[in-house]
This record gives sequence, structure tokens and C-alpha cells, in this order.
Amino acid sequence: MSAINPMKMDDIERVGAEVNLAVSRVALAQEAIGKVIFGQRDVIDLALVTILAGGHGLLVGVPGLAKTKLVETLGITLGLDARRIQFTPDLMPSDILGSEVLEQAADGTRAFRFVPGPVFARLLMADEINRASPRTQSALLQAMQEYHVTIAGQRYDLPAPFHVLATQNPLEQEGTYPLPEAQLDRFLLQIDVHYPDRDAERRMMLETTSVTEAKPEQVMTAEELRDLQLLVRRLPIGELVVDAILKLVRSARPGEVSDPKLAEAIAWGPGPRASQALMLATRARALLEGRFSPSLADVKALAIPVLQHRMALSYAARADDMTVRDVISTLADRIG
Repeated sequence: MSAINPMKMDDIERVGAEVNLAVSRVALAQEAIGKVIFGQRDVIDLALVTILAGGHGLLVGVPGLAKTKLVETLGITLGLDARRIQFTPDLMPSDILGSEVLEQAADGTRAFRFVPGPVFARLLMADEINRASPRTQSALLQAMQEYHVTIAGQRYDLPAPFHVLATQNPLEQEGTYPLPEAQLDRFLLQIDVHYPDRDAERRMMLETTSVTEAKPEQVMTAEELRDLQLLVRRLPIGELVVDAILKLVRSARPGEVSDPKLAEAIAWGPGPRASQALMLATRARALLEGRFSPSLADVKALAIPVLQHRMALSYAARADDMTVRDVISTLADRIG
């Protein structure tokens, strides 16, 4: 299997040494987060994949599943200054981005000063993002994609790295504003947060109601995390994996599905950004698991988190109780 980004032997040895060091550092982060978040190993891994790949994540789950605690723990463990915004219908764009205030100096002169909003953080939690108005949601869109904001015609760059982890409650939809497709596409992964198993919930119940409670520990700095993100982009990826990513993403589009039943079921499919997201996410997952390059198993494991929020089914398919996850699973099984 030839590599798409071939390396010289010296480069391979250097990257290999960096991967070995990175694997140990990431393992420390997994262990530190696992001491605080119980029974959500898959969620923790997908959140780390999102951040290692340099992207944003959408956490979907019912209340009480430690979504907020996970983001707080990630911020401390990875050395990222984290802020939280509770999205509500009356939240304004300036409440997120910041605004200019008029100040008067001692000599009587007046000037505007920019007061940064909570978006100027390395890790931003957008809690219940679908409860904010479309105007406020769109204010976050530029920050997520362009990594800067514009206030009164002036550009202000966001800190690097910058990540948004947003949450949604899948049950209660009254008074919400569904995220537009353009903004959903900005999220690298949609991470479904499920109920913990019995043993994990028992441990959680005992350890969080005692006198002492486990606290997250910092295991790396923001600069070290940035180095890991650059390493992810340097990992070699084989032609077989690249072809599998292209095949999977393109087969999820209505005009390119070979199966007539699936072609009728898909209303619209993922765009090229999905291919980019899957490429980065598979590299990040390989690093997370201590491997030098991604495999087909990574593509299959990440197919649903990458694609489920980037496509929709037809009315007839939904009437037949077909789900997006079912379609993606069928397509992923066909890539080899």
C-alpha cells in the first residue's frame, strides 16, 4: 500500500519517534479524563479525536449525562482555557463575540475600546446551542470556520487552538431553532452521548456523592496540543484508505448511490468538507490508538460521527422507519 504523502526514511523515523511520544501523552489525557468521566469511553475518545484533528464537536444527549463536565474536564486536562455560554432565545451576537464601549479619558477625549466576548477562549462550550436565535447562531459560524470575528469592521483573531464543543438535547424541541445545514457542516463530528452502563453508573453514584470527588488534572499545555494537531496532519495515509473515504462519502449522495433503494432514501448527502473531516478524523484516531497511520477500521468507526449530521433522508424513508445511521452503516459495510 503506497502512501499519498510519501516520506523519506529519515522523515519516517522522525515522525515515528514523535508518534511514540505523542501516544504516551494522549494516553495520559485519556486516563486523566477517565478518572472524572465514568462509563463514557467512546465519547471521551471521539471528543479527543475532534480536538486532535483541530475541529469542533456537537454533543447530542439527554440532560444529566455529564456533557458539561466533559468539556470542563477536557479544558483542564489539555491546558485550554475554557468558557461556557448558556444559549437562550434572548442571547445576542454581542453576548458571544464582544462589543465596543465608549470610554472617556482624564483629558476629556473619548475613544472606543473593544471588550472581547467569551468566544475568545481556546475551548468554548456552547450549551444547548439550538436554543439561540438563527442570528446568534450565525454569529458563531464565522468564528468556527474563519477563526476570527469582525466587530465594527475590525478583525480580531481568536486564540489558537480554538475549539467549539456544542451540546443539544435530542428530546425537548419546543422553543428551539434547528441548526442550519451550513452550521452543522462546520462540526467535525456529531458525538452521541448515551446512558452509562450499570457498573459505571454505580461507580458514578458512589464517587460523586462522597466527601471527596475526583478532580481533573492537567497533563499538557495548549502549545503541546498544537504540536499534536500538526503531527496528526503529517501522518501518512495509504491510497486504500483515501479511496475508501472517497467511496463512502460519494456513495452517500443521492446521484451516486448504486443501490436503488438507498438512492430513493437519501434526500441530500455530504459535501467535500465531509471527506476532509473523515481524512483528519481517521488520522487522529490512529494516533489515539497508537498507530502510525489510519486503516479501513478507522473509516468504518468514524463513518457515523462524521456523516450523520451532514445528510438527510427522504420523507418516504423516514415513514418506513429508516434512519440516517442505518444508511451510513450499510454504506460503510461496503467499503471493504
